[in-house]
Amino acid sequence: MGKSIPYRGASQQRPWRWLAAGVADEEENPTFEEENEEIGGGAEGGQGKRKRLFSKALQCMMYGFGDDHNPYTESVDILEDLIIEFITEMTHKAMSIGRQGRVQVEDIVFLIRKDPRKFARVKDLLTMNEELKRARKAFDEANYGS
Repeated sequence: MGKSIPYRGASQQRPWRWLAAGVADEEENPTFEEENEEIGGGAEGGQGKRKRLFSKALQCMMYGFGDDHNPYTESVDILEDLIIEFITEMTHKAMSIGRQGRVQVEDIVFLIRKDPRKFARVKDLLTMNEELKRARKAFDEANYGS
């Protein structure tokens, strides 16, 4: 009989090499930990494992945009690396403008002003944040004010 891919459960890692090669011998394929060591741990470039901050939220977003309910861990990791890289770059740029060494909302707005989609989204989020602050204040005054 031919070699088959072992069932590893929906919540566990599905190594891409097994699917690409069509073999799943435990002797031939590394375990999840060995594979992570070979790859190098993402954005740290081989400095060990990095804690994944956005994995669960990214999985939900990917599912919402049409991916599988349990997307490949490699796909989630790549997206997370891109997100962290974007946030890091934007933070460094924001720290270099305005007040040195501080990130302010105005700095972020200034950096994305030429991207209409991002600018519109930030404007919407800032407006909603102000509305929520006003609603909380009104709620607190109604309950604790008089």
